[in-house]
Amino acid sequence: MNSGHPSTSWYAATATPFPQLPALTTNVRADVCVIGAGYTGLGAALELATRGVSVTVLEAAQVGSGGSGRNGGQVHVGQRNDQAWLEKTVGRDDALALWRMSQQARAHLLGLIATHEIACDFTPGMIHARHRRGGEGEDAAHIAFMASRYGYDQLALIDEDALADELGTSVYHGGTVDHGGGHLHPLNLALGLARAAMAAGAAVHERSRATAWRREGGSIVVETAPNGGKGGRVICDQLILTGDGYLDDLTGSVARARVMPINNFILATEPLAESLGGERADSIIRSNAAVADTRFVINYFRKSPDGRLIFGGGENYSPGFPRDLKGFVRRHMLKVYPDLADVKVSHAWGGTLGITVHRAPFVRELAPGVRIAAGYSGQGVMLAPYFGKLLADAALGDGEGVALLSRLPTPPFPGGRLLRWPLTVAGLSWYALRDRI
Repeated sequence: MNSGHPSTSWYAATATPFPQLPALTTNVRADVCVIGAGYTGLGAALELATRGVSVTVLEAAQVGSGGSGRNGGQVHVGQRNDQAWLEKTVGRDDALALWRMSQQARAHLLGLIATHEIACDFTPGMIHARHRRGGEGEDAAHIAFMASRYGYDQLALIDEDALADELGTSVYHGGTVDHGGGHLHPLNLALGLARAAMAAGAAVHERSRATAWRREGGSIVVETAPNGGKGGRVICDQLILTGDGYLDDLTGSVARARVMPINNFILATEPLAESLGGERADSIIRSNAAVADTRFVINYFRKSPDGRLIFGGGENYSPGFPRDLKGFVRRHMLKVYPDLADVKVSHAWGGTLGITVHRAPFVRELAPGVRIAAGYSGQGVMLAPYFGKLLADAALGDGEGVALLSRLPTPPFPGGRLLRWPLTVAGLSWYALRDRI
């Protein structure tokens, strides 16, 4: 359960000040109700409000306090699945359309940041580091494939020695650099989207957990239960569900079977120069790109504007977080940077995200006028604001984008309602074990 911004999060500690928003305690009428004030919901609300549609956003905790304000801040180019997989799975035409959509999503994200002057420290550059030897040929083939078939020329190989010099660690064996990717302050992005949506006329309510929705006459009624006090309700024509791993039972059996929540964890060190000195601190990620490795349970890291290492590593599949979050993530960090053993960890936090079997996002019209986007599987920073726009488009009669995404395969997790969790955990744990072999 998301109770708000974690006090141990570096993002929360450095976020641009944002006002506390009132809970919904009355009955209100809106054209569209959005559940979830993260990237997708705020992207939808901003698009709708800009186009003159009355929209009410319900947030169970605080704006951006779910996955949108807790993630690694990495901006990966493309869909979650690579283009070769998409061509085999949905065909060349849809794969090409999905690639174009991903490029539109990137342009949309950068456009939102520029237009609304969102101070989220966007920094270009994304490195994919191989954790095992071999694979140079596959990387080179992928770069050539993307250049010749999709016209994408932002990828380049980096060899083992050059990568060691770039990252300040010798544990990786080469990889690729994507100059189209990057990283940012994820919570400030969410708060900036909220400010823009409210300035355009959207109503956003915090501490207003949606507990149920139903049809009543020709309308949809959404019930809320704020933390203490009186609940309210939204009577609307359309409903957009955007809570990802926090949606609980609002999505129905179809979505619950296809989107599963998992937990991921991140730390922030003290500024590296304080412990290591400037020369060694500068040698860690010299270009200031974001980094993600090729493990199934990936390590991902980058530097903050004040020179901290923000490192994500490890995940679990249980409802709770590890008791010692700093120690849990630190073990992963020290495998990449063993000489950081004496560097203090100032912050550590966790968050919940939704995954699907094939890691393709689950975007559907669940019922007439009721749509969902969830299961970004780690690709939400770039895709989610734009998917919010696509959900808004569909609410206004243009369902082309949602229809394309609905053709992505998102089968149910195996095992049915009773066995899907233990079977999935067993499978994910097996892949995680492979990382250590």
